[in-house]
Amino acid sequence: MRYCKRCLYPENAKPTIIFDDECVCSGCRYHESRQKLEINWAEREKMLEEIVDEAKKMAKKRGNSHDCIIPVSGGKDSHFQVWKLKHKYGMNPLLVFFNHAFNQPAGLRNLENLAAKSGCDLITYNAGLDSVRRLSRHMLETVGDLTWHYHAGIRTFPFQVAVQHNIPLIVWGEHGFAELTGIVSLEDFVEFTRWTRKEHDMRGYEPEDLIGKGGITRGDIHPYIYPTDEQIQQTEVRGIYLSNFFYWDAKQQGELMIKEWGFNTVSFKRDRTFNIYAKLDDHANDVHDYLKYLKFGYGRTTDDASMEIRHGRLTREEGQELVKEYDATEPSSLGYYCEFLGITKKHFYDLVEPMRDPKIWEKKNGEWVVKDAVWMQPTDDAVEKARPPQSADRTFSPANRHLYYNPALPPLPKGDPALDQKSIHFKVM
Repeated sequence: MRYCKRCLYPENAKPTIIFDDECVCSGCRYHESRQKLEINWAEREKMLEEIVDEAKKMAKKRGNSHDCIIPVSGGKDSHFQVWKLKHKYGMNPLLVFFNHAFNQPAGLRNLENLAAKSGCDLITYNAGLDSVRRLSRHMLETVGDLTWHYHAGIRTFPFQVAVQHNIPLIVWGEHGFAELTGIVSLEDFVEFTRWTRKEHDMRGYEPEDLIGKGGITRGDIHPYIYPTDEQIQQTEVRGIYLSNFFYWDAKQQGELMIKEWGFNTVSFKRDRTFNIYAKLDDHANDVHDYLKYLKFGYGRTTDDASMEIRHGRLTREEGQELVKEYDATEPSSLGYYCEFLGITKKHFYDLVEPMRDPKIWEKKNGEWVVKDAVWMQPTDDAVEKARPPQSADRTFSPANRHLYYNPALPPLPKGDPALDQKSIHFKVM
């Protein structure tokens, strides 16, 4: 298995990753392109201003008090998107929360904070536990993803709301796949499409494909049905990503939201990453990410450490040690989710067995073991050549103790159980 000489990604990373002649991955090259001086960020922000102005004009013409929709989860990005559009551009966004049921207590605390600090109207769809259980179990058995309903809901329900309320603009933060593996170029100005929703977020399935399977009914799939082409054309709705229009640094933006709107990080050590300020909303992410590791041999710490490396806040060698510590860890919530889905842990692992990538996994004496791992790779001349400039802002510096878990300097407790205590149970609402 080849690994990027700059970050930590393997060549089997999903959805797509490309290594160049220097064995540097497309995700690193994408990040590098965002830092190039020839990118005129002022010009790009002017383009965003034009989009915003047009949305305001359309809202006024339609007699609509809301000029855009922001899908929110309560995370750092949700806070930043709402803050940016409301205070920088004077917009009146309608916030849309798809409650997938698998909520982290800290995420709900932050969602409450976002609603209070922003003062914006908020529409919530609460997915029923019976439907969630049927969908999660079927998609786990089919594609190895128990959070299909979450991704389908957050990519679909905002468009249902847009059609219902005649709102022509939906705003997301970063294009996640671009930031991680460089699946698109910065020059593409990629926007949301129905095709990417289906192929990337929904594993190639439309909700109608699931009716009659695993006890799933038409009533179970209602929030995942995308509006018709005619409805989309009539509303003229489009979905954009803010990261196309200005330099995106999740850490910097997270710190800004802590300062401006009191966004909360957690103080406990997490099972599958050292990052304690991102993805605090989705409780099932640990199991979802563990499935990625069981299939492809890398997990969430590879993602988080690679981004830190690209920003020059962490060395590749430090990242390798973090991957060694976290990526193979079975989440403490796994048994709880198996119980919720009505399966045993053994059945869970049996389901994953045929999904393991043979390029990275092999069976020895009846046990699955990785053939290779990034933490086994030596530091050679190619690594030194690819090393990015190092920042004075180090990941595990005292100034960052509230953002990254460092056992030598752990974060200070918050005095709130939702933020200080890891829970193996999700919170419906």
